[in-house]
Amino acid sequence: MTYTSFNLTNDGPIARITLNRPDKRNTMTPTFWAELPGAVGQLSDDGATRVLILEAEGPVFTAGMDISVFTDPNALGTADAALRESFMTAATALQDSFTAFERARFPVIASIQGPCVGGGVDMICACDMRFGTRDAWLRIEETNIGMFADVGTLQRLPKLVPEGIARELAYTGETLSPERAETIGLYNGVLEDTEALRAHVGRIAEQIASKAPLAISGTKRSFLYARDHGVDDSLSHAMTLQAALWSTDDIMEAITARGEKREGNFRPLAPVRRMGRNK
Repeated sequence: MTYTSFNLTNDGPIARITLNRPDKRNTMTPTFWAELPGAVGQLSDDGATRVLILEAEGPVFTAGMDISVFTDPNALGTADAALRESFMTAATALQDSFTAFERARFPVIASIQGPCVGGGVDMICACDMRFGTRDAWLRIEETNIGMFADVGTLQRLPKLVPEGIARELAYTGETLSPERAETIGLYNGVLEDTEALRAHVGRIAEQIASKAPLAISGTKRSFLYARDHGVDDSLSHAMTLQAALWSTDDIMEAITARGEKREGNFRPLAPVRRMGRNK
């Protein structure tokens, strides 16, 4: 499919979503919020993608929500209870747009070249890993414009960095340098420039794509479950999941490939057949 707010490309098992409105600082238009979860969900359902890289064109990764969202009187009406209920329902759909990254059956890597502001922080917090360039600073902008972040930053960031630091960034609206982002563990690494960033992220993606897809899918599911549950519940969930996903063929192929010093040849994930949506 063709999308208006980003490019979607595939290189074998590695897919890329590239924000492609550099002249508008890659802001998130209403169309973006509708297209993104559909694109990610389709990649996940198809089963061929093993890794997704989220990247952008231009000097700014994203400046967050496009101003057109805030100026639409039909989208932000809160004058009475009925409008507020409608507002809440629509806002929940925005949250689901980034939750699509977590629901995907493959890891998502954020490749951040340049500043990432507001809704961009919500977005990268929903990814599995984050790498940035030396000018890839972050800012929770919502506090600076009289509101609070409501699309995932306040829920996910405290699980990625010490809670006190997450609160500091949200309460003050101050800029987080890429160096500090790496020090506190939000960035997996900081690269010198965009070329180095893309090469490094590409190598990480290739490593992941070389593993058994069922093993990677199970690992991601276990991480997410453990984030939101206690140790005992998470161990029980892991054992149930392992029993469901255990593949002797994949294990034997991985062992054989290692002994023969070659990459394994694994079956892709099976396509998901959603009732009424797939032929």
